[in-house]
Amino acid sequence: MIVLSHFQTRPLLVARQQHLTSAPISPDLGLTTGEARLTAEGIVLPTGERLGWGDVVHISETENQCFLLDQDTIRSIQVFSPVTHWSRSLFATASAPTTLVAGFPMHRVQQTDPIQDTRAKLAAIAPIKGQVLDTATGLGYTAIEAAKTADCVTTIELDPAALEIARMNPWSQALFDNPRIIQYIGDAAEVVERFADQTFMRIIHDPPTLSLAGELYSQVFYSQLYRVLSPRGKLFHYIGDLSGGSGQRVAAGVMRRLQEVGFRRVVRHPEAFGVVAFKQHA
Repeated sequence: MIVLSHFQTRPLLVARQQHLTSAPISPDLGLTTGEARLTAEGIVLPTGERLGWGDVVHISETENQCFLLDQDTIRSIQVFSPVTHWSRSLFATASAPTTLVAGFPMHRVQQTDPIQDTRAKLAAIAPIKGQVLDTATGLGYTAIEAAKTADCVTTIELDPAALEIARMNPWSQALFDNPRIIQYIGDAAEVVERFADQTFMRIIHDPPTLSLAGELYSQVFYSQLYRVLSPRGKLFHYIGDLSGGSGQRVAAGVMRRLQEVGFRRVVRHPEAFGVVAFKQHA
């Protein structure tokens, strides 16, 4: 699987201008690097695939997308979901890509990157151990990072289109390969009801925005998260920038409802753009 963005192709145009016959290239959005051969028609990747200069220019000029190279033809990694009626696409960054859902990025990309964003969320409820619940799979970065230290990570995704995008993302492949990750497809509000009381030591709740998924911010859903969280367990709830007016309002409502369902302490974590709720005092 060859996936490219403008971060990989622009240096090739510079090498062409310098009349070089080869140049380094990453065929998987920065995970690995090989040597591409430059010809008059285009480039030849280390694995033999070819990419014409017209396609190289097109990718280089398209800053907000990633492209899959299949049989020497490129296509943008984007899908429309018949389940949610949301458009999803893979959005390029200098590190791991994020995904745009209905125009909203699912990770922070300003002054950080999706992997550092994910690690900040997990650090807020460290150590990550035991059974872990991830309520919104997305590209799978949370599940992948949590599975490095957890016994098992259960992750839920409403939209099969999200997993379709993840399968085309080189940074998401451990989501499908790691035996410590268990995937569920369905509405998190319904799937969580199947789990036994006090199952999880840690919960990462990173839902879409309130405007897209209001039910995942409800007191009813929070009561289910409280039920399945073990004593002395911790919940991280992503909200967004807590310093902004909208973030402050959403955070206030979230914190109030979490306390109303039984969480004994709820603490703001602005560095992770969320709050941490404790089932009992640590």
